[in-house]
Amino acid sequence: MTATHLDTRLNKFISETGICSRREADRLIEQGLVKVNGEVAGMGVRVSDADNITVRGKPLRAKPKAVYLVYNKPIGITCTTDSAVPENIVDAVNYHARIFPIGRLDKPSCGLILLTNDGDIVNKILRAGNAHEKEYIVSMDKPITDDFVAKMSAGVPILDTVTKPCKVRKIGPRTINIILTQGLNRQIRRMAEYLDYRVTSLKRVRIMNIHLGKLKPGEWRYVTEEELALINNMISGSSKTEEASVLTQPKAARQGPRTAAGQSRPAQHERRKPQPKGQGRGAARHERNEHSGGNKPGGSRIKRWKAPSSGRGKKA
Repeated sequence: MTATHLDTRLNKFISETGICSRREADRLIEQGLVKVNGEVAGMGVRVSDADNITVRGKPLRAKPKAVYLVYNKPIGITCTTDSAVPENIVDAVNYHARIFPIGRLDKPSCGLILLTNDGDIVNKILRAGNAHEKEYIVSMDKPITDDFVAKMSAGVPILDTVTKPCKVRKIGPRTINIILTQGLNRQIRRMAEYLDYRVTSLKRVRIMNIHLGKLKPGEWRYVTEEELALINNMISGSSKTEEASVLTQPKAARQGPRTAAGQSRPAQHERRKPQPKGQGRGAARHERNEHSGGNKPGGSRIKRWKAPSSGRGKKA
C-alpha cells in the first residue's frame, strides 16, 4: 500500500460495511482471516477504498450509505446493541440495517436519541471536549427553588469532579429546563441528588440542532438533509478521537469513585443494585408501523414500535 491509502484503521473499515462490530473485526484480523491486497493483514493496518480487502477469502462488500435516525425512546427501552437484553433499542427500532445509538438515555428516561451506522459522527458528537448542547425537561419530587436553580447552573460536585456550568430555568412548580454540554454518567440525576432532590421524570428534547418535535414515544424518522448539513457544519472542527474525550475529563470522572485501597468502585447509592447485563457504559453503547413519507434518508417517514413477541407485550 502507498501512503495515500492510509486513511482508516482496518477494523473500523470492516465494521462500517455492517458485517460485524469493530471488536469482531479485531478477532477476524487476529485469526488471519483478513487480507489486504493479497497479504494477511496485521492489527493496526490502515486502509482506504483503493485497497483490495477480503474476509475469509471473500471480497469485502461496499460500505453502506450512511443512515441517521431521530428516535423518541420510550421509558423501559435499554440503549444497548446487545440482542440478549430484553427491549434493547436496536430491536425496538427494528431498522433493516445495522445501526447503533449515539450516546445513551437511562432506561427510566425518555426522549430524543440519534441512531446511525456512521462511527465518525458518533465520536465527534460524543467527545467531551466538543461541547455540543443537549436539552432536557426534568421534573423533581418537590418544588423548585431559586437556590436549586442557581446551584444546578453553577456546577455540582459529583464523581469527584464539578460539573460544567449549564443553563437551567424553572418552567413549572417542580419542573426545569436544563441544557448540558457534557455527558457524565447519570449526570442530571446525580446533580439533583446532591442537592437533596430526586428526579421523577427526565425527557431529552434536543441534541444540537435536532429537536424531538412531535414524534410520539416509540416513533422514529430520518434526519433531514438540512439538519444533517447543519450538524456537519457544527462538528466540522470537532475532534473524533477517543483520546479527546478521555483527556478532557477529570481522572476521577473517567474511572469513577475509588475505594480506600485505590480500586475503582461504583457510586455508593448504586452498589446495592447490580446492573443487568448489557447496561452501563457499554450499553450506552424504538416503534414500528408506517405513518407517512418514503424510505429515503432525509424523508419524513415515521415508524412506530411494537413490543417483541418475547417481551412484555407493551404497546406504544
